[in-house]
Amino acid sequence: MKALWQIFRMILREQRVSLSRGALLSFVVLAMGAALLGLSGWFITAAAAAGLAGVGAVFDVFRPSAMVRFLALGRAAARYGERVLTHDATLHALEALRLRLLSGLLAAPYAKMIRTRGAQTLNRLTADIDALDGVSLRLVLPVMAGLMAQLVAFIALWALVDLTIALWILLGYLVGAALIFWQVAARTTSLSRRSEAAGQAFRARLIDLIRARTDLAVQGRLQAQADHALDADRRRLDLRRVQDRAERLAGAALMMLGTIVAGGTLWLGLSMVQAGNLAAPFAALGFFAALALAETVAPLRRAAADLGRMAEAARRVSRDIVAPLPVRAGPAGGDGALRIDAVTLHRALSTQPIIQDMTLQIAPGETVAVTGASGAGKSTLLLAVAGLHPVSGGQITLGGIPVGAWDEAALRNHLTLLPQRSALMSGTVAQALHLAAPDCDEATLWQVLDAVQLSGTLHTRSGLDTRIGARGDGISGGEARRLTLARALLRRPCVLLLDEPTEGLDQSTAKAVLAGVRRFLPDSAILIAAHRGVETRFADRVVTLN
Repeated sequence: MKALWQIFRMILREQRVSLSRGALLSFVVLAMGAALLGLSGWFITAAAAAGLAGVGAVFDVFRPSAMVRFLALGRAAARYGERVLTHDATLHALEALRLRLLSGLLAAPYAKMIRTRGAQTLNRLTADIDALDGVSLRLVLPVMAGLMAQLVAFIALWALVDLTIALWILLGYLVGAALIFWQVAARTTSLSRRSEAAGQAFRARLIDLIRARTDLAVQGRLQAQADHALDADRRRLDLRRVQDRAERLAGAALMMLGTIVAGGTLWLGLSMVQAGNLAAPFAALGFFAALALAETVAPLRRAAADLGRMAEAARRVSRDIVAPLPVRAGPAGGDGALRIDAVTLHRALSTQPIIQDMTLQIAPGETVAVTGASGAGKSTLLLAVAGLHPVSGGQITLGGIPVGAWDEAALRNHLTLLPQRSALMSGTVAQALHLAAPDCDEATLWQVLDAVQLSGTLHTRSGLDTRIGARGDGISGGEARRLTLARALLRRPCVLLLDEPTEGLDQSTAKAVLAGVRRFLPDSAILIAAHRGVETRFADRVVTLN
């Protein structure tokens, strides 16, 4: 429940005015409904009593009938306004939540980010956020409006009818609804959680099936993966059927509660009328008001059934949403050099250092290659320089400022890392490059493609309009590697970090690509995690890690 309340506070902060107006209209709808039915019961009974007494000719039917029409039309208008305001506010708030969740996922630690699967992230951004629309629409606002309507009805019935009847209606609905909600929620919470987990498993397995269909078909596992996905969907449907049955039972229990409260109100009213303590029209008013107030507890049926789903989604989303990052220092002059002073690095969950007391300085325009055996820490060093891996000892500075003190946006503008594995999305070559430089002109795009030895290849195809499939389908591994390198170059960083940049290229192409990199960025400091001779020969200095 703590996570649910945290999510509602976020929604309220985003759309406070619209939600407040919607909550007010929700209360007005319930209050008008109770007043309409209560007034109608009083009006009919009073008119009948006046006719039996022979004074029907002088009974005022115009003001009560006008009030009935006003309440009926006003209730319809208030219901429309409440639906428009609350749904619009909820949709805008969910949009803001989705953006904050995406920002949180993008700001996650590098070690966590590389373990995140695309299907899981997609579920967070779609299914989990969609599940949260019920927090305000089906849980908080209906409960608050219902409580307010019950309290106002209690005061009005106390003043117009009798305290006993008013207290019976209030306690009957509050205690009965609380017991029903608690029983249904206890039964459906685990069901809705398991149903949502099965639904997310189905979506994740289906996405994996679509993405890996070629490999699965080659391995003869396509049908097995399809059955695996369908099994999760069948489990979801089975759980959903049980949950729907519990929801229908909750609806029946709430209807029974309304019948019991209204029946008790009728019995109390008749007893008071027979004892001469209450006029018949006011007894009818209390009875019909009790019938109308059943609407205040009706939303609990859906809220109780979906409580587990909403709570689980809120727990996952609130865990990944982060507060806006504080603005930290940016570049404040200096020579732009990269300095590594007595740095010690550990792998995650390890006490054995992989790099210890390393000191290195790279000036603008200089290229340094770091070599060593596999596992010596070359890639980890690049991650630490990029601010993506914690430093156990020492300090890494860029332009005289510690990496950890840089503002994130400023750091990424100053420094660019090309890891061993980089992503390409479906689209054209131009679109892939414009991700790094949206305002870059066509001439510059061809210039950077020429630097990485791709211009000739693309001229034989469709040029900048050459299509790329998902994850680089349609181009070779070496071409994909050079395209991601071109994208990194377009950032024009002061410090460029390259992790095995010539992997998959022949010697002559690799040499030409490295020369093109330096030609395109003549003043940048370049640090290469190298494992090939062509990369070490290109560097001005070579540092070997033991």
